[in-house]
Amino acid sequence: MAYNHSGKKHRLLKWLKILLPHSIIRFYPPQFILRDTLVSSTKRTIQQGNEAAVIVFNIKNLRQISEQIGIRQFEEFQCGLKLIYADVIKESVPLQDILALHDYNSDGITLILRMDSQKQSLLEIDGTTSLILQKVKQRLEQDYSQVRAVFETGYMFVEKKSASLRESINKAHQQAAAMAERKIHSEFNEMLYQMTKIIEGKNIHLLAQPIIDVATKQIKAYEILTRGPQGSLLESPLTLFSVARQTSRLYDLEMVVLEKTFEQVSKNGSSQDIFINFTPITLGNIRFIKDMKWILDKYKNVKAAQIVIEITERDDIDEVEGLIQNIRALRNMGFRIAVDDTGAGYASLHTISEIMPDIIKIDRTVIENIHHSTIKESMLKGLLLIAKEAGSLVVAEGIETEEEAKVLSRNKVDLAQGYFYARPARLEHA
Repeated sequence: MAYNHSGKKHRLLKWLKILLPHSIIRFYPPQFILRDTLVSSTKRTIQQGNEAAVIVFNIKNLRQISEQIGIRQFEEFQCGLKLIYADVIKESVPLQDILALHDYNSDGITLILRMDSQKQSLLEIDGTTSLILQKVKQRLEQDYSQVRAVFETGYMFVEKKSASLRESINKAHQQAAAMAERKIHSEFNEMLYQMTKIIEGKNIHLLAQPIIDVATKQIKAYEILTRGPQGSLLESPLTLFSVARQTSRLYDLEMVVLEKTFEQVSKNGSSQDIFINFTPITLGNIRFIKDMKWILDKYKNVKAAQIVIEITERDDIDEVEGLIQNIRALRNMGFRIAVDDTGAGYASLHTISEIMPDIIKIDRTVIENIHHSTIKESMLKGLLLIAKEAGSLVVAEGIETEEEAKVLSRNKVDLAQGYFYARPARLEHA
């Protein structure tokens, strides 16, 4: 077995100084100490309208590894593993987004990240977690070739409305650890219970954000946004859907959103188009078409032609069995298909070529400050050409200023949404 980490403690401290300001994190073996400056930086992150995500990385079979390689080499392995995490995280995450890297105990590593709630999504944190884990495994195979580590990960968002932010950070860590350990931990069972109550009671409320015709400034459609029970930990959509995903209740939650949307549209008697978000995992579910037919039959005055199925997040569609087949079935039923996050990466462009959507939604990262960037405007023009070739309408997301709106107008973008035009309102008032 090759152990290449001489002077591991010294090198780890050196890397952490590169990763983070020393005033935030100090290394005292065997644990990192949570400093008051972390609380203040987390508070600042939340005050700026962002989310603070706590990600826990554990190794499930640490005891077996210790027995396999012996106590002395096991201590070297643990220290070397922390060095690998520090190295990988430095490569994988923008430094300005890292609030802390520490271990609440000697068995795992905890990363606390700033997440821009306007730009990032549930699968953004899934993707970040998977990327870090993939690189850590690769490094372990190089440096500790005989060790076969079994990883478990979980994440949770820091509650914004808690009286004590320190307690909220600690609680989020406990919940993230529970998600990593799954059904072993009582915290996991409690969150599974809360999620089950929400799904069974359909205890969510829906907001609707107008989608505007750029040329006429008239409302053409609404996008449905979901919130959990008011005043609860799960009110935030990021937290709500992260718990649903990690407790294997994501499909059930998204079907509750679908049914409640149909119910409210039926009550409102609205004739506007309605965009409803679905993850590829849900859209590819073998039950999806049958459940959709049941809901259409239940709410007969809501027509399929009025509903736009928006494929959200950045899952690889090639890995979701049944997705393309279900999309064909939805089209045959009269639904239109939209692809979200276009311009955010290769995955969304690949999705367009595979699905040929009726509507393409251009990601906020392309639109933000586009009036100051000729490169971004060129990207917009390129995406408009792609949309024209695919026969798709274009919706620009996240418009916040008049200057951004003017760029859309001169490029003849079809539709747009964002705070510049209108904020979300309760669906029943839309």
